[in-house]
Amino acid sequence: MGRMLCVDLSKRETWDEPLDEGVCRDFIGGYGLGVRVIFERQGPKIDPLGPDAILGFITGPLTGTPALIGSRYVVVGKSPLTGTWGDANSGGDFGPHLKFAGYDAVLIHGVSDVPVYLQIDDGKAKLKLADHLWGKDSHETEDLLQAELGKETRVSCIGPSGEMLSLISCVVNNKGRAAGRSGMGAVMGSKKLKAIAVNGKQTVTVAHDPELQEARKKYLEQMRESLMYAIFSDAGTSGGMEILNLTGEVPIKNWGGVPTIDLPDVSPLGGASVNELRAKRYGCWRCPISCGGSMKAGTGRYKYGAGVHRPEYETLASFGTMCLNTDLESIIMVTDICNRYGLDTISAGTAIAFAIECYENEVITNKDTDGIELRWGSHEAIVAMTKKLAKREGLGAILSDGVRVAAAKIGKGSEQFAIHIQGQEPGLHDPRAAIPMATAFLEATPGRHTQGNDWLAPQGLPFPKFDPLSCTGRGEVHRIASNLNHVVNSAGVCQFGYISIDPGHIPEFLNLVTGSNHSLDDVLRIGERIANIRQAFNIREGITARDYRFPNRVLGHPPLPAGPTAGREVDLDTLRRDYFTAMDWDPDTGKPSKAKLLELGLEDVAESIWPS
Repeated sequence: MGRMLCVDLSKRETWDEPLDEGVCRDFIGGYGLGVRVIFERQGPKIDPLGPDAILGFITGPLTGTPALIGSRYVVVGKSPLTGTWGDANSGGDFGPHLKFAGYDAVLIHGVSDVPVYLQIDDGKAKLKLADHLWGKDSHETEDLLQAELGKETRVSCIGPSGEMLSLISCVVNNKGRAAGRSGMGAVMGSKKLKAIAVNGKQTVTVAHDPELQEARKKYLEQMRESLMYAIFSDAGTSGGMEILNLTGEVPIKNWGGVPTIDLPDVSPLGGASVNELRAKRYGCWRCPISCGGSMKAGTGRYKYGAGVHRPEYETLASFGTMCLNTDLESIIMVTDICNRYGLDTISAGTAIAFAIECYENEVITNKDTDGIELRWGSHEAIVAMTKKLAKREGLGAILSDGVRVAAAKIGKGSEQFAIHIQGQEPGLHDPRAAIPMATAFLEATPGRHTQGNDWLAPQGLPFPKFDPLSCTGRGEVHRIASNLNHVVNSAGVCQFGYISIDPGHIPEFLNLVTGSNHSLDDVLRIGERIANIRQAFNIREGITARDYRFPNRVLGHPPLPAGPTAGREVDLDTLRRDYFTAMDWDPDTGKPSKAKLLELGLEDVAESIWPS
């Protein structure tokens, strides 16, 4: 669309800025564009919940176009949960409609003294009072704004958890699609910005439309022949639960259990079980996979309404396997709670598992839990404590800022049960089974499973030969996979489509939409540039990879005595050194070399972390 909207909440001012074509060429969009702009405009070591913090809502060049699964947008800024670079990715249809309303990106500065929301109507922006929305959940907020502004309005908002500055709060659209990670809901809440409501019918112009339509058909045929398409279109991410449990990739009992012993049967949480309670399939904007779903109303112990988003794999693992809970309806219930209040389900479920282990080890008692008996597998207790977490009541108020903060407040040795990396609860894919996840957890946004690795990459990337069961020789492999994944996330497309087809579709779609002439090597180079400036953001904040502390359980120290990953230990030191060396970063700290930054055209970034 060629325009970025800037908003100063402190002054109640809005203004347009043209997008810099050179910056877009070098950083694509999404969090690539976000980190480039925020690195330049935001000083180091600012309070992420203060007025100097900048919050971005940014689409990619493929968002809202016929390119396959171009539905994504990102929320970016400094993470209050980790102190590092933060970004969170969401689907649904808010991203395309932000572009239809006339903008590629929105940058939020300052802090409002009263609750407000931002309305963007066909290229015109206006701040409006949100007193009537403050305190409402995300569903109520969307309904009220659509009643006020029209049913065609699309809404991205926070729930009460974001308003109360929970460090694990998120940003929600479409009543359940969430920009979940990094605590960006708290940043939005600190600014007293309740929502962004967009409406417009502008067209996203593409450079070569007939050829783009043909490319879509070609890759759609290829996608429909893939195993990933078959799994995701049938059962969504829940379709992987049973096979991942058999391989040991699903964390069990707060990362301390053995899959085949502590929870041998996860079929109650698998795709077939979820489908039995599903009312209908659901897809993001123009998505051919439609991996989502909405659930039937609860008729058993839990009386949730019809339409709750189908619980994703990460939610089934965090509130299920992590807590030894196989009651599916209880997980649908907590899904609804988290979506309405605006909570990251990975972090929230991990916080509940932490609390259970503290209770089982008598670190906390009934007095701390207000009488809730937090036992492994007790779905009633899990639901009850999730409600307290969402409302910041009692022990829930401590858990609502994540396990690092909770362990610091509880003490008494609870730190050993707090599973986090630099403050963020890791994605629920165990490196003891999926080795490259350990390297992914080391990247600029710690503990993230969507950073890109050879297990989540399409066939055909130019990987050197390596042993998939070894921790050695993977540095160059991760460099290639991660760099391409940064472009995927920045382009505005979904990873599920990306991993299902030939990687050549990324430069092809970018070229047909923007008129550029990228090769796959060019795209990998852009991804390398994005990776370097994200990493430099953390270095400028005074945080290095050496500061990341991995829980021993995540690495298999000591190794499990039984199960599919029995005896396995993850050599994090080798993985880190191999990857950082491949990137030309310091092998210990991850600090990018000055030569590499200059080679990538990042002169100002080099000067900021390598001052003359």
